[in-house]
Amino acid sequence: MKNISFAEYIWLDGTAPTQAVRSKARMVAVPDLPTAAHFPEWSFDGSSTGQADGADSDCLLKPVVVYNDPMREGRHYLVLCEVFNPDGKPHTSNHRAHMRQVLSEVGREQDPWLGFEQEYTLYRNGRPLGFPETGEARPQGPYYCGAGHDNIFGRAMVEEHAAACVAAGLQFYGINAEVMPGQWEFQVGYRGIDGETGDALRACDDVWVGRYLLHRVGERHGIEVSLANKPVKGDWNGAGMHTNFSTRQTRDEQIGLDAVEAIVATLGESHADDIRHYGDRLNERLTGLHETCDINTFRSGVAHRGASIRIPQPVSLKGYGYLEDRRPGANADPYRVGSCLVGAVNRIQKGVAAEIAA
Repeated sequence: MKNISFAEYIWLDGTAPTQAVRSKARMVAVPDLPTAAHFPEWSFDGSSTGQADGADSDCLLKPVVVYNDPMREGRHYLVLCEVFNPDGKPHTSNHRAHMRQVLSEVGREQDPWLGFEQEYTLYRNGRPLGFPETGEARPQGPYYCGAGHDNIFGRAMVEEHAAACVAAGLQFYGINAEVMPGQWEFQVGYRGIDGETGDALRACDDVWVGRYLLHRVGERHGIEVSLANKPVKGDWNGAGMHTNFSTRQTRDEQIGLDAVEAIVATLGESHADDIRHYGDRLNERLTGLHETCDINTFRSGVAHRGASIRIPQPVSLKGYGYLEDRRPGANADPYRVGSCLVGAVNRIQKGVAAEIAA
């Protein structure tokens, strides 16, 4: 027997330089525990989303991942979609399709994992929560992972968002207050739970659905969500999307650290190219101050939060694990960031193959 359910189709639009999430809903008849294949393809007016012109405006939505819909009571679903042209080719705004291609090139044997630390800032009436109407907020210091009415702003919304992400079925890791008033972070990725992995594409999907739910919960609270890389100028931390990355080799107890260092070296070579995919106005955040490395400099270090790539202290001590790319901005597209990191592994593999062939 099938259930008649709401399906909220979610996709990424063509807004430049930072894409936004769009959605619309329809009723569908689906079985219990439906997959993407149970949801029909749909279309939308691409001339209203920056993805087509009015003379030929239809873009196609192809369902790729299904989540529970925590915003509606009952058995309803969020359906993440890729955008395609009428000829069946991925739309130029469809960076998920490009990441699928990059992942197919690296091969399953590498088993790349991603984890994201998504920072964001909550606004009301044109200013971050916790900033006074006149004068200045107290300097940063007591807000990070703080407690108390005078330190923490927006927790009710943050907790509601976390509950929505868990109910939706995201691989939701955790939350914390960040360095600036009204600034928070949520994480998705590998949680160390039996049976789970840090599948790269799944992590990227979860970030986008997590962002969508953040905006939806914000509607209920009358709060705007900003992913600006430098929401407040001056002596305040910016907002990033630190990205944790590993492969089967970096997680290998015998060769892990060598594999990490090889990826870091390769990322150093492609720094100027990769940084173009890491968010809008990233130069405002990557200044060399406030726990960042200058945007024109590439540097790695163990436990170094002022480096481009941080190798966590436990990884250095154990000799295997993952690396943290601290360059991506809060408004970066996780699919584009993931493609850059997996692309580095591709280049290493091609280099090894060329050496063998020679």
